Parts: sequence; structure tokens; C-alpha cells
Amino acid sequence: MTSPPRRERRKSDPDSGDPERLYVITGGPDGAERASLDLVTIVVARADPSPTVQPEQAAIVRLCKSPLSVAEISAYLRLPFSVVTALLTDLLAAELVESRAPIVRAALPDRALLEAVMHGLQKL
Repeated sequence: MTSPPRRERRKSDPDSGDPERLYVITGGPDGAERASLDLVTIVVARADPSPTVQPEQAAIVRLCKSPLSVAEISAYLRLPFSVVTALLTDLLAAELVESRAPIVRAALPDRALLEAVMHGLQKL
């Protein structure tokens, strides 16, 4: 009779979702209010990262030189949404980044209407 295969524990690597690492990154449960961000909120850097910010926060600021959603930031950094939200809250308070709601397609003018206006102006 053979014994069932044994599962080996994976070695802890710095990119894993190690709870202790995530606790250190976010500074633990400080009870502070978090910014109201969702997965599609757009984040844009307002300034270069200062030398005093955490490495993860500096990475967010560098990533957001061009607008990115919170979901994209989370994916690029391989960090959970809740951790990214905590980091972004600090960055928003320090005014290193700004957030805005995504552009909703329904809020954009109808393409057919724009083409009609353009053709009307061309006939003038």
C-alpha cells in the first residue's frame, strides 16, 4: 500500500499575499476612514513620489503617470484591492494622486449626432 502524495508548502515569496506583509504595508487597522474607491475609479499622479512614501506607494505614483483604474493598479502590483485602497487613501490625503469617476459611455454624445452636426457645419 502506497501512501498518498504529500503536499509541500510553498516557500514564502515577497509577491505573495502573505498576511503579515499586507498588515505591514497598510499599517494595520488604524481605524482611519478609507477613501471611497471602487474597481473602476481612475487614479492619476499629481506629483513625483516623495522619498518618505512606502515603496508600494511610490510604485503606485509611478504607475499612475498615465491614468489607471484601481483594478489595474491592484493587478500590476499583485496586491489585493483592500490593500491598494488603503495605500491610495494615504496618497490622496498627501495629494500625490487624484481620483475621478470613470467616463461613462452613456454620458458621451451620440456619434451619429456629432456626425450630423459636422456635416451640417461643412455645408455652411
